[in-house]
Amino acid sequence: MNLGPQRIVCLTEETTEWLYLLGQEHRIVGISGYTVRPRRARDEKPKVSAFLTAKVDKILALQPDCVFGFSDLQADIAASLIRAGVQVTVFNQRSVDEIFSMLYQVAAMVGCAEPALAWMDATRQRLAEMAGAVAALEATGKRRPKVFFEEWDEPHISGIRWVSELLGMAGGDDVFPELARESLGKNRIIADGAEIVRRNPDIIIGSWCGKKFRPEKVAARAGWQDVAAVKTGQLFEIKSADILQPGPAALTDGVAQMHRIVTNWMAR
Repeated sequence: MNLGPQRIVCLTEETTEWLYLLGQEHRIVGISGYTVRPRRARDEKPKVSAFLTAKVDKILALQPDCVFGFSDLQADIAASLIRAGVQVTVFNQRSVDEIFSMLYQVAAMVGCAEPALAWMDATRQRLAEMAGAVAALEATGKRRPKVFFEEWDEPHISGIRWVSELLGMAGGDDVFPELARESLGKNRIIADGAEIVRRNPDIIIGSWCGKKFRPEKVAARAGWQDVAAVKTGQLFEIKSADILQPGPAALTDGVAQMHRIVTNWMAR
């Protein structure tokens, strides 16, 4: 028996990638135009939305029996579809545990709870192994680096909760841990760049929401020349699709890249 929704529209990338990983891509009839994971989804599926906007008429023409969305930012899109009689499920995952919860719920809806649990167990094991590798380095006297993760450059935004949590597992200490309590981007703006300088990160990681990270621009900021990360050239980019997506990518590729950056610094 073929249970669960058969014609799914994914308004963000993480549910698209997850359904592909589960081998359920045949259920997807529409995706976000920002989707890059998996790459073939862009060739195979109609693009029906951006992030804050969607082509509601185009979505309705696809006759979906379920639409997956993400966060309060897509509330208006969801409301329009609900008024049109479409079943809409909007997740609001912000932490690592909430990402795992979302993955399980989506998998259960398409009858794939068992393989999903196996994937999740293996992923949690890899995260535990990362933490163990960091602990082994600390046992030899190496210290954890202070890390500034910059989600946007003008204004400076940092503190996404799942990124902060994954950074901790990868071996770094977020220099703005207090911002991880804030779910809205406007509440994670760092108005005074001098405060970043004062916290003196050892590593700066940029992921500018799809815009290319420019380490030379960061290094040239007024007053930043004495920041440890700038002085030692520890400025790195992680693509937004790998870390700012609250789904499989962040739990695999995104955290793995942070772990390599951090442990290379610790091993120097």
